[in-house]
Amino acid sequence: MTRAALPDQMIQAPSNQGTTEGYMPGFGNDFETEALPGALPQGMNSPQKCNYGLYGEQLSGTAFTAERPERSWCYRIRPSVKHSHRYERVALPYWKSAPHIPQDVTSLGQYRWDPIPHSDAGLTWLTGMRTMTTAGDVNTQVGMASHVYLVTQSMQESYFYSADSEMLVVPQEGRLRFATELGIIDVEPQEIAILPRGLVYRVDVLQGPARGFVCENYGQTFDLPGRGPIGANCMANPRDFKAPVAAYEDREVPSTLTVKWCGQFHETRIGQSPLDVVAWHGNYAPYKYDLRTYCPVGAILFDHPDPSIFTVLTAPSGLPGTANIDFVLFRDRWMVAENTFRPPWYHKNIMSELMGNIYGQYDAKPKGFVPGGISLHNMMLPHGPDKNAFEGASNSNLGPEKLKNTMSFMFETRFPQHLTEFAAREAPLQDDYIDCWTSLEKKFDGTPGPK
Repeated sequence: MTRAALPDQMIQAPSNQGTTEGYMPGFGNDFETEALPGALPQGMNSPQKCNYGLYGEQLSGTAFTAERPERSWCYRIRPSVKHSHRYERVALPYWKSAPHIPQDVTSLGQYRWDPIPHSDAGLTWLTGMRTMTTAGDVNTQVGMASHVYLVTQSMQESYFYSADSEMLVVPQEGRLRFATELGIIDVEPQEIAILPRGLVYRVDVLQGPARGFVCENYGQTFDLPGRGPIGANCMANPRDFKAPVAAYEDREVPSTLTVKWCGQFHETRIGQSPLDVVAWHGNYAPYKYDLRTYCPVGAILFDHPDPSIFTVLTAPSGLPGTANIDFVLFRDRWMVAENTFRPPWYHKNIMSELMGNIYGQYDAKPKGFVPGGISLHNMMLPHGPDKNAFEGASNSNLGPEKLKNTMSFMFETRFPQHLTEFAAREAPLQDDYIDCWTSLEKKFDGTPGPK
């Protein structure tokens, strides 16, 4: 791993604004934070004149008339219109958006890939994004895309925002800094970051090369799942999500801003850093979350619960009980169920499941699904444990067992996921993955009793 030099540090709010330095706890909270004393108006949003000569501006993530609007008021050195000029189309050929259905690529199948290899090329957050699958339609704001990022270089006076999507970032190697309009978020493996639609940011390499996974959410924003009879505790607790305190740059340097809009990329040139929000308040903000704080629940007597019980975040769809996206985590945990086949059972699912391995070994596929690897089981295609996993779990001594050294996740969507040309032709596809079930044997002999 190498460490990279970063641009001048942003001026940040005092650490006493949060319980941990640089962050404020809570998911969906109404936060308020200022990097300069008195920069944040009190008792109103839009005074006739803001302190320090700042401009008041609202960033809205939902319609004004939403039941609970998601928005933040920003007090900035320049209004955003000063960070927008004439746009030119630019090409990022490896970053695709739905609908993207290559005619000569077969998406019907069970697929698995080895880790996408690092490149000797200098790759930024934009040029290092590699789309694996797309689902739904970015133009109607439904569905998602899954990506792998390979990053070796900081963006250097270059900034980005997506008008299409919220971004869920899952690091697997290296450390990144997201310098955003609303503050700084640093992430490393076993953490995630959530970057709202429309938020401007720059990605710096703290330690590289960096590799990880991205779920690009075209639909409604991620939320905590309803707990139902589980009750008020366990799973992902709201207090463990951390929003950044205010931080700003006041730098007069030639810069570029790239915007993703309806699946196309556009670039504009400006004369300053757009990260100039000195104070803000609201509930529309980026977050980081430490996956090691996720408290799983499970069976404590018999049978195997559905994997939905491990949902960290969910993005709802228009169909109750069916998610646009679920982000599901499989981490270390105790297995204690009696007389039970403990790994995931064989099944076909209305949801399409893309999995990634952050580190360690996944219990249903003890061989071949390595850290950095990806698998895809599309909607209504059967899948489940390979023979070794089945035989091991069917014949093991069912005492209490702790699964250790494991952390995998799933991006699950109600829509079929279509492979990109990169996933089908350039990514290291395991051609023999489908054969992992070939050696499963017929055990039926017509006589009663387990075999």
